[in-house]
Formats: sequence, C-alpha cells, structure tokens
Amino acid sequence: MTAVSTANAAHYVWGQQCDGWHLLAGDDLSVIEERMPPGTREVRHRHVRARQFFYVLEGRASLELDGIVRCLAAGQGLHVPPGAAHQMRNDSGEELRFLVVSSPRSHGDREVVDG
Repeated sequence: MTAVSTANAAHYVWGQQCDGWHLLAGDDLSVIEERMPPGTREVRHRHVRARQFFYVLEGRASLELDGIVRCLAAGQGLHVPPGAAHQMRNDSGEELRFLVVSSPRSHGDREVVDG
C-alpha cells in the first residue's frame, strides 16, 4: 500500500482559487486536505447526513457554525454535526491549510443556506 499525500492524491479546484486533495475518498469516510488563499471563503451550507471535523494544519481559520464564528489556529479543530449551517473562511493575510474529515462522505449531501 502506497502512502498518500497531496503529491499523489486526486486534486480539484473549488471556489475562489482554492485547492482540495482527496486523501481518502470512501463512501463511509472522506478525508480531504484543503488550501485557501487569503480572503477566500466557501459558500455557507449544511449537510443532511454527514458530520464533519475541520482541523487546521497551517494558518488561521474563521469557521462560522450556526451563526457563531470560531477562530481556529494551527493544531485546533471543530466538529460540525449534521444539519448545522457552516462556512469556512480565511479572513487572514496568510494561506490556510486544513483537513476536513466527513462521515459519511459529504459529496452530494450539501444544501446552500443564506446567512
């Protein structure tokens, strides 16, 4: 079995020039590393089935969860339960890298919400 990294994982581009790498892409469990340049954000949304854990590797994240913004530094994470509206943002002037662990996978289980 080969070790997985951003060098050999499936890559995609999303949002405002952000990157994602599928480190593990199972139906029951997904692990993605993402990179967000300064001043970028994802669309506010929720998942019906998937629970997620966001873990910051580098930089500072602003993770809004049900209307409350939590600032996460490298080495910190936050659980997002199913049904909770959330939005990951990089409000800093530095690149942000983080892991998103989802169970089951969140692809196809996303509803955009206003807010």
